[in-house]
Amino acid sequence: MALKQMGSRPDRRVTVRAIAAETGLSIATVSRALNGHPHVAPDKQEAVRQAVDRLGQQDPGGPAAARTAAPAVFVRCPYELTDYFGLIVSSIAETLQLHGRNAILDAGQLAQHETVLPTLATRPGIDAALLILPPEPAEDLQHLRDQRFPFVVIDPRTPPPRDIPAVSAAHYSGARALTEHLLDLGHRRIGVLAGPQNWLAGKARLAGHTSALADLGTLTDPTLIRTAEPTVQYGQRAADELLDLPDPPTAIIGFNDKVAVGILATAARRGLRVPADLSVTGFDDIDLATATTPQLTTVRQPLQEMGRMAVSLVIRLLEQHRLDALHIELATDLVVRASTAAPSAERRPVR
Repeated sequence: MALKQMGSRPDRRVTVRAIAAETGLSIATVSRALNGHPHVAPDKQEAVRQAVDRLGQQDPGGPAAARTAAPAVFVRCPYELTDYFGLIVSSIAETLQLHGRNAILDAGQLAQHETVLPTLATRPGIDAALLILPPEPAEDLQHLRDQRFPFVVIDPRTPPPRDIPAVSAAHYSGARALTEHLLDLGHRRIGVLAGPQNWLAGKARLAGHTSALADLGTLTDPTLIRTAEPTVQYGQRAADELLDLPDPPTAIIGFNDKVAVGILATAARRGLRVPADLSVTGFDDIDLATATTPQLTTVRQPLQEMGRMAVSLVIRLLEQHRLDALHIELATDLVVRASTAAPSAERRPVR
């Protein structure tokens, strides 16, 4: 792993790995020392400085580049950096900085059309990668893994190959807890605005919902389920469809807070009171969930912790540590707010 500086050509002669081998320190400690991180002990900083000088004397390129350069991690997030993705990316950048590493960010909707993975392992200036909800198929991820290039997938879109490290939230249990909350309130006609069913999260959340219904001996009613890309507009349109049913739902789950905002807008347009006439939930607990009226009952995903955990895993890969837990699910939390209540007396099912 060579020392690099963002925006310049890499110097492949003096390397972080060589300095770590020379000093007996970890690669992460060497990286922090080279970047002047304040939490590196003075004796370790001095050991790194002396190692750089020694290696520089053997290297005609000299040690100057080693003192100023830092390893880089490629962060691919081919989506708009809204609340959801922005929180993950921000936590990644902050955590990489603590490890003395630069982040090279590839983000935005246009990035979805870039061909990135086939050449990622040979790009200069990049030692590892973090891939957020990658749109590429599992075969492309496996090919990158076969090149022994260290990377971690965050919130995988499809089930990742067994030997690829991945971090996600516990979508199944979060959705199950949300549906159980509505069932405990007395709802039995529950509409679901799910995400695309080719997304791992969408499948897991719908499975959690179905499981909670099954515990009551209730089958999922397919007429109460809609699937599409999670947007406010989808929430408005799908909520209209559900509320136009001869026997409309008394509660609607939006498996995304933005979808839930669309449901709230449709309810308001129809003159329905939330939660007196219709209970509404979201999923994610982004800032938007507390900006609505009423505030949303939702499921909190540990978005920032997902970013921090992914950085921890990729650093361990770079330091050639063994990873026993490759697929990590972080717990979610049900957050009950004012958008859910028991169904009105005339809509309450007979027990």
